[in-house]
Amino acid sequence: MASQEDIFKKLIAHSKEYGFVFPSSEIYDGLSAVYDYGQNGVELKNNIKKYWWDSMVLLNENVVGLDAAIFMHPTTWKASGHVDAFNDPLIDNKDSKKRYRADVLIEDLLAKYDDKINKEVEKAAKRFGESFDETVFRSTNERVLENQTKRNEIHGRFVKALNDSDLVELKAIIEDYEVVCPVSGTRNWTEVRQFNLMFSTDMGSTADGAMKIYLRPETAQGIFVNFLNVQKTGRMKIPFGICQIGKAFRNEIVARQFIFRMREFEQMEMQFFVRPGEEMKWFEHWKEFRLKWHKALGLGDQKYRFHDHDKLAHYANAATDIEFEMPFGFKEVEGIHSRTDFDLSSHEKFSGKNIKYFDPELNESYVPYVIETSIGVDRTFLSIMAASYNEELLENGETRVVLNIPAVLAPIKAAILPLVKKDGLPEKAREIMNDLKFDFKCGYDEKDSIGKRYRRQDAIGTPFCITVDHDTLLDNCVTIRYRDTMLQERVAIADLQQIIGDLVNMKNLFKKIVG
Repeated sequence: MASQEDIFKKLIAHSKEYGFVFPSSEIYDGLSAVYDYGQNGVELKNNIKKYWWDSMVLLNENVVGLDAAIFMHPTTWKASGHVDAFNDPLIDNKDSKKRYRADVLIEDLLAKYDDKINKEVEKAAKRFGESFDETVFRSTNERVLENQTKRNEIHGRFVKALNDSDLVELKAIIEDYEVVCPVSGTRNWTEVRQFNLMFSTDMGSTADGAMKIYLRPETAQGIFVNFLNVQKTGRMKIPFGICQIGKAFRNEIVARQFIFRMREFEQMEMQFFVRPGEEMKWFEHWKEFRLKWHKALGLGDQKYRFHDHDKLAHYANAATDIEFEMPFGFKEVEGIHSRTDFDLSSHEKFSGKNIKYFDPELNESYVPYVIETSIGVDRTFLSIMAASYNEELLENGETRVVLNIPAVLAPIKAAILPLVKKDGLPEKAREIMNDLKFDFKCGYDEKDSIGKRYRRQDAIGTPFCITVDHDTLLDNCVTIRYRDTMLQERVAIADLQQIIGDLVNMKNLFKKIVG
């Protein structure tokens, strides 16, 4: 069995070879942690965005959209707390000259203890078979208890240090538990210091008159500063939501794991405005709704879990992540936060404008509370690619690489393949393609043997291959091959529209969410 690390490397290579993701400006040796989406990647990405957008604005009549500018008045970021508090704790190894996030080093240390405990449990499960009682084993086994005690001790110190912003204690944990640099293997660390993650630039034509502005580190603030604009022009009644898809930028210290942590990335965010005191009810509602959205894709319910935050952001009174099992462990793909009235109150204070909502039912004005759902497009893309990538051993001994991407999100829905490049078959194939292309993104391929063409389509995740052969000219039927099962059946050309349409319709996913 290939290790998860090997599979991840293969996935990265596959993403490039088949036009999903390229390193940015690669002819100049690339730019660290910046990526471009290729011809298949952009289709998958657009489909993910459409699935999210429509699930928000079609399924919820009280949610509307917005597209705010990336550049914002600099006071926005003062009000939001980003100028003063948007920092990561930074530590350098003096020997390797490599830079790390101190909190990530400690999280990796905690993960090692989790692994040790899980290995003990797995070994025991094999040894005892069906009679194995995991709960009893975890609470009585000496080695498990020893590791759990140590883990709890580190975790307790870690959470306190984070909440107190105690950089000295973060360094102490790294030293006390002998955390080494993964590159040099030494423990020769610098002090921990704070590093602001915002990119800044100057706007204006002269050096003196230029205004320092920031590339937005999140899309949420564009929604908050437009709260009243949308509420008044849309005559929106609380509770209501505003959603947005857009680019955000963070000068990450440790950008790694391919497109998981990038310096330029895309977010899909919704801010849902509620009455103060009702936020926890809505927090639970959106947690449930968002998890259903993920699970509807059919990538495996066991691959998702909720993870409550150890450290709440300065604005939150509840926060949880939806984590997905990536090849490098469970990682956050979406955050659901109860942001209280922090943002709107802060913008009211800094702008001097009244940002209250008048509630006709209560006959009073108040600053609404906010529930946020924030999901990374790139991380969702990675989770779908990781869950879909399969190397299958076939009965004839061959291996096929297949992307079992949910059909509704697949970059190309159907490939039209004439059996040979003559006898009128290409013309017939083009006729079919011209008929289907109004509804579905289709591909056309006439190069190489039919078997090789099937493999190519499997590798980019095309759910249907439609082969046009000599009989097609006589009976107006084609052979349709299904990617996941490799089953082939003879169907009438007239039925293709419905066969494909039924399987790639987003309505199927929406029904799972609200059904």
